[in-house]
Amino acid sequence: MHELAGQLDVSECAVHDALDKLAELQLLRASRDVLGAMRPVSPELGLEMLLQRQEDELMRRRQELELSKAAAAHAIAEYAGLRPDLAATDAAATATERLVGLDAIQARLEVLAREMSKECLSVMPGGAQSQASLDASRPLDDKAMRKGIALLTLYQDSARHDPATLTYARWMTEQGGMVRTCPMLPPRMLIFDRKVAVVPIDPSATKRGALCVRELGVVASLVALFEQTWNSAVPLGADRSKDTETGLTASEQELLRLLASGLTDEVAGRRLGISARSVRRQMAGLMERLEASSRFEAGLKAAQRGWLQ
Repeated sequence: MHELAGQLDVSECAVHDALDKLAELQLLRASRDVLGAMRPVSPELGLEMLLQRQEDELMRRRQELELSKAAAAHAIAEYAGLRPDLAATDAAATATERLVGLDAIQARLEVLAREMSKECLSVMPGGAQSQASLDASRPLDDKAMRKGIALLTLYQDSARHDPATLTYARWMTEQGGMVRTCPMLPPRMLIFDRKVAVVPIDPSATKRGALCVRELGVVASLVALFEQTWNSAVPLGADRSKDTETGLTASEQELLRLLASGLTDEVAGRRLGISARSVRRQMAGLMERLEASSRFEAGLKAAQRGWLQ
């Protein structure tokens, strides 16, 4: 080790740490010729092993996220199948209340907003929010923040490019609310004091109505899903910085992963809250940076550079 440190002009401690790291990455292996000595693996094999570990870690993380989404979707679907006659019963006596129509939803939200005392967790997917939705939310949000209630809201990154949504989000932060953005979000939800959740009956068709859920197990699962997404999101006041290694934004990385998994431009756009046209424009820019003549070639080069992890 002393000789190696001299050749590299570094300290023995640095050499020791580097060798430990190489051994941890399995880029050093025990020699079969010299007892107690180590030998390096070939660069080709080492690169292949590193890429495989990155792919395995990516798959593990995606599986964890899919399991969380599946658990939330299962809980929502289970309560969406309640008999229609249960909707007419007293909400305080049932675990779930079915809300049909925008008026019914708005009326229940007004009651819940008046009753909450600590916080409201909100997930608002779909990128740009409609002006009607923003106008309906403003008086409720304003009253809650005046009462000192914590409002934590998640928008998609694409909402940063919509003037109306961005103006509303900035107004919330100025009033004391907290707003973060993320490339992809779970289905729309509102959680009041971690006791009551309002979710759409059908996330793909929110006009069908909503469920007001009081079942503690379901609400706890939704809170966990919210917190997992919140911790990976970026505050509104911070720019969506690029990854120092890849030079990509989080949205660009997520777009590459979605398209690499086989999704169409339209489906990927819905996941990211942007149009299919924006997907194609972003992908064209990524192909140019990768010097790729096709999406298939772009996918291969992105994987080789570690952009899909």
